[in-house]
Amino acid sequence: MSDETMPQRVHKAAGRRPAKTKGPKAPKTVVFALYDKVTLQDVAAPLEIFARANDFGANYNVILASITGEAVETTSFVSLNVDMPLAAVPQWIDTLIVPGGVPPDFNFTPGEHDIPEEQTPDVVSAALEMVGELAPRARRVASVCTGAFVLAALGLLDGRRATTHWAHCQELARTYPEVVVDPDSLFVHDGRYITGAGITAGIDLGLALVESDYGPDVARRVARWMVVFLQRPGGQAQFSVWTEAALPVSRGLREIIDSVVADPGADHSIAAMADRAAVSERHLVRMFRMQVGMTPARFVEQARLEAAKVLLATGDHGQDAVARRAGFGSADTMRRTFRRALGVSPSMYRTRFRTTGIHQGL
Repeated sequence: MSDETMPQRVHKAAGRRPAKTKGPKAPKTVVFALYDKVTLQDVAAPLEIFARANDFGANYNVILASITGEAVETTSFVSLNVDMPLAAVPQWIDTLIVPGGVPPDFNFTPGEHDIPEEQTPDVVSAALEMVGELAPRARRVASVCTGAFVLAALGLLDGRRATTHWAHCQELARTYPEVVVDPDSLFVHDGRYITGAGITAGIDLGLALVESDYGPDVARRVARWMVVFLQRPGGQAQFSVWTEAALPVSRGLREIIDSVVADPGADHSIAAMADRAAVSERHLVRMFRMQVGMTPARFVEQARLEAAKVLLATGDHGQDAVARRAGFGSADTMRRTFRRALGVSPSMYRTRFRTTGIHQGL
């Protein structure tokens, strides 16, 4: 299938959408395109989201499909049974999900392979065949993790913004220069294509799709039931301050950092933290620089900024209350920090990230 014919097929398929009828909403058919050595979590995370959404009033009909209809191997010890072969998939589908994975003959070597050395599924013929056949028949197409490489290989992301697992973003940009790669976002929506970041970001992408289909209330109920933190906005970075910081070696410093994260509104001055760690202030600063990669003040500010972002995106508290709970003391101090670090005010941040950030009507 050439790059030139793909857009034409998409438009023709779009013209065959079923006519809308009144009454109960018709089920939305979601198809997972599976192939050997697919990443299990890339499938399981959104699959669980759709299943729980049905518990709260959604109407998803989920199909697991492979080329032959036979079970597929995963990267996580188990195989997945499928519902049908490619040939039996309905002509019109609402959503196509393309999970990440590795070629069937790829094997990790313990102690040698880091994520960037992992091969991507754009060389897997089964994945390319399935997506090439199903994408034109879908209202929207979503990828999880390195599934974006399959879309890119078919030319579907040319001229579009997209993301993938953080460790593969440079490779995606280098291999497919026509794709505008966003290395930071949890998921990126461009037209009818939605590309998600790695592994557990499939939860965020799944929630965003549910919100687009059935509204934020259903998505929030699903998130609460799943015991995940509401919805992380698609534009939120793939990392938070405590995952970006280096893991402290010493137990004392780790306890200090944990206390900052657990209660950012407490007294975390250098003097107070040094006293809790039973070291001098100078030594505390040295420990932070060596083990965390930033100063104590910088870490505390970033942790408080992270806490404020969470409170703004998920609650209705006023800015004064958010500033106190996050440890900024005053709304003015919080506003200055937001503008310096993010380039937006707290109120603007809340407006942008009150939901997953998915466009309604996708």
